[in-house]
Amino acid sequence: MESTMKELREGAPVLEPKSNVGGGVEDVYGEDRATEDQFVTSWALSVASGVSLLRDPRYKKGLAFTERERDAHYLRGLLPPTVASQHLQEKKLLHNLRQYQLPLQKYIAIMDLRERNERLFYKLLIDNVEELLPLVYTPTVGEACQKYASIFRRPEGLFISLKERGKVLEALKNWPERSIQVVIVTDGERILGLGDLGCQGMGIPVGKLALYTALGGVRPSACLPVTIDVGTNNEDLLKDEFYIGLRQRRTTGQEYADLLHEFMNAVKQNYGEEVLLQFEDFANHNAFKLLAKYGTTHLVFNDDIQGTAAVVLAGLLAALKVAGGSLADHTFLFFGAGEAGTGIAELIALEMSKQAEASVEETRKNIWLVDSKAHRHEPVEDLLTAVKALKPTILIGSAGVGRAFTKEVIETMTSYIDRPLIMALSNPTSKSDGSPFHLVEYNSRVFVPGQANNAYVFPGFGLGLVISGSLRVHDQMLLAALEALASQVSPEDFEKGLIYPPLRNIRKISAQVAANVAEVDYDLGLATRLPRPGNVVEYAES
Repeated sequence: MESTMKELREGAPVLEPKSNVGGGVEDVYGEDRATEDQFVTSWALSVASGVSLLRDPRYKKGLAFTERERDAHYLRGLLPPTVASQHLQEKKLLHNLRQYQLPLQKYIAIMDLRERNERLFYKLLIDNVEELLPLVYTPTVGEACQKYASIFRRPEGLFISLKERGKVLEALKNWPERSIQVVIVTDGERILGLGDLGCQGMGIPVGKLALYTALGGVRPSACLPVTIDVGTNNEDLLKDEFYIGLRQRRTTGQEYADLLHEFMNAVKQNYGEEVLLQFEDFANHNAFKLLAKYGTTHLVFNDDIQGTAAVVLAGLLAALKVAGGSLADHTFLFFGAGEAGTGIAELIALEMSKQAEASVEETRKNIWLVDSKAHRHEPVEDLLTAVKALKPTILIGSAGVGRAFTKEVIETMTSYIDRPLIMALSNPTSKSDGSPFHLVEYNSRVFVPGQANNAYVFPGFGLGLVISGSLRVHDQMLLAALEALASQVSPEDFEKGLIYPPLRNIRKISAQVAANVAEVDYDLGLATRLPRPGNVVEYAES
C-alpha cells in the first residue's frame, strides 16, 4: 500500500489538477489542506468515495467529476453520463437563483447550495459578488436571522449555551475541524439594528465567515461560527414554539462573564495563541467591555466597533481627495452614539492626531455625538437643532433610525458649506438611511449610491493577521487597513459619485488590506510567521 501511495504521489494525481475554487492552490502557510486536491484509493477510507463522496459538501463536484475521477472514486452508475463543467453548473444555478422573487428565498437557496457543494457555492459567490453579497450578508441576513428558527435545516456552527458551563472546551473539541484560524462569535443581543434575536443570531457568524473565504481567501475549514446562548429578552421569541434557543430571559452579571471567560480561554487552549476571535453584534455594554478585557490577552477584533470605523474613515479619506482639505479642517456630527458611532469617532480622532501631530484629546474637540455627553453643551432636542447649532461639515448616521436625514437637515448643511460629506450608515434596509439602493439620475447625470460595507475591511484584515501569525490587534493595523482601502478608489469611481471602489474588485482589495496589516504586524514585532515574506502583497494574493 505504501509503495502504491508513493507512486501515486510521485506520478499523476487521481483528481484533475487546478480543480480548486477561486485559485485554491497549495496552502502556502501550511496549516490546512481542506481545499487541496486529495489522493484517494480504495483503501483510503479517511477520504470519501462512492455515495459518501457525493454526499460530502467539501469534495462534491456534482456532474463535474471527470470520466477518470468517476472510475477512481467508484462513482460509475451513481451519476448521469454527462460531464458538466463547474462553469456550466454555475451558469445554471445563477439562472435558477434569479427566478426567485424574494431575497429570503434566494438566501435559503444559496445557503442550501453551501451545504451540498461547498466549492460551487464559493465559486458562485466569488464570480458574482456584487449580486450575491446583499443576500449572504446585509441586508438579507438580517431577515434570515429574524426567521432563523423557521428556515433552520442543520447546525452550521457551534452553539455554546449555559448548559455547557464547565464543558466549553469539550464542546469545542466536538467540532470536526482542528486547524481553526478565525472564530466569529455573537451572543445575539444586538443583531444589526434588529435588537435581541438570541440564538437566532447564528446567521451573522455564518454569513461573515463565508465572506472570509470568498473575499479574503481564508479556507472554509479554518473558520468556526459560534453563538453564545444566555437566553433572550425578546418576548416574541420566548413565546415562539419554533424558537431553537434557551427559553429564558438573558443571564447577565458574573454568570454571563464567567461563561464568556471560559469560552475565551477554551478557544485559546484548543486552537492556540494565534487564533483570531471576532466579536459580532454584542450589545454596547458588553462589546466595549469584552474588547478592553481581552484585547491584551487574545487576538480579538470587534467588527461593529473597529471594522465599521475603518471602513467609514477610509470613505472619508477618499472623499477628501475630492472635497479637499484634511480631517482637522472639519467638524463632525454623529447621529447615534452606539458601538459604530463611538468606534468611528475614536478612530477619526486617532487618525487626526497622526496627521496633525496633536493629542487624541485635542482632536476629539472637533467631534460631536448626538445622545452623548462627550462635550459640554446645552442639551439639543433633535438632529436639526444640533446641525444649526454646531454647523458640522461632516454628518454621519449610525443610530439605526431611518429617515432622520431629512431634506431640511441637508439644506441647512448646504447653506453654510458647498459640499458637505454625509454618510447615512444605518442598516438593515427596514431601518436604513444607507443600505444598498438603486441608481439615481439627476440633471442628466447618473449617480451610484455607494455602501460603507464592512466587507471591504474585515476579510482582508483577518487574512493579514492570519498570514503573519499575529498575536494581538493594534490600532496601527486598523489605520493601515483603511489607508489601503482608500487608495483603491479611482478617478472613475469619483466621477460616479463613489467614495469606495467597486465590490467586483474585492479580492484584490482584500489582498492589499491584508498586506498592509501584515506589514505593520511585522514592523511591530507581533508576527510569529517567520521569516517575513519578501513580497507581502504577492504572499497575501496567494
